[in-house]
Amino acid sequence: MTSPDGASRARAALEASGIPFTLTTHGRVSSLAEAAAARGVEPSGIIKTLVVRRGEGDFLLVLVPGDRQISWPKLRELLGVSRMSMPDAATAFEVTGYERGTITPFGATTAWPVVADTRVVGQVSIGAGAHGTAATVDGADLVRVLDATVADVTEPL
Repeated sequence: MTSPDGASRARAALEASGIPFTLTTHGRVSSLAEAAAARGVEPSGIIKTLVVRRGEGDFLLVLVPGDRQISWPKLRELLGVSRMSMPDAATAFEVTGYERGTITPFGATTAWPVVADTRVVGQVSIGAGAHGTAATVDGADLVRVLDATVADVTEPL
């Protein structure tokens, strides 16, 4: 299921965005703390890109700080829907071109709407299309270039 061109698509999209970024490549990690240490950011600065299904063929990407999780009631209220779900791994790959653990809005095969939690601030590290590859960017730049809706949509783990 791995897309061999995932990292190159993500890098090209990051370059095209015009925002400053630094790519970090490291081996696979087994915890949030390991990922944060490898990328030189706090655990809260690791940004997970989660695929959420609003309806049939209707998805969005939610940017969640590493030390938090989606608050489903908050997200449903923001979007005005009563039901949402996370698709299985195969569907997430189908709608983004990235496998879980590598998903990023940059270079995704479809430009889905993006919702960013209000805590996506300062220097953050977001996946860059391959395991062990991440881009460190400014959270404000990230939100701006993705035209993300910013809202409080998470809760502590």
